[in-house]
Amino acid sequence: METDCNPMELSNNTGFEGDSDYRDFEGTDVKDMRLEAEAVVNDVLFAVSNMFVSKTLPCAEDVAYINVETRERNRYCLELTEAGLRVVAYDFDQTDDGLQTPYHETVYSLLDSLSPAYREVFGNALLQRLEALKKDSQS
Repeated sequence: METDCNPMELSNNTGFEGDSDYRDFEGTDVKDMRLEAEAVVNDVLFAVSNMFVSKTLPCAEDVAYINVETRERNRYCLELTEAGLRVVAYDFDQTDDGLQTPYHETVYSLLDSLSPAYREVFGNALLQRLEALKKDSQS
């Protein structure tokens, strides 16, 4: 199953308003990839073993790196740019310039291609959400 939505409908409030790392970006129109990366992590953390924005690799306006460990215990370093997300290494905080992997428009698509367990957890979460909506509409 491939989908571009988050079944958990997580809040848009990421909780970083008071974080000193993000104060410099207040009031700017620049799309900072670190903030985008944090939002990506918050969207799918429930469906992977571990996921966090790299503090070792450099983040900038146009690129950020995300470390993810799937439920199958496979580790990846992902690059997030305007082009999308792609695997850049098969371990945390690494990049392999020789690795040529395709860009994915969404984190859902990328994880769907990497992790059958992600697909199952995501599908179950979506099913639970739909069942809750059905139950609410019947009340």
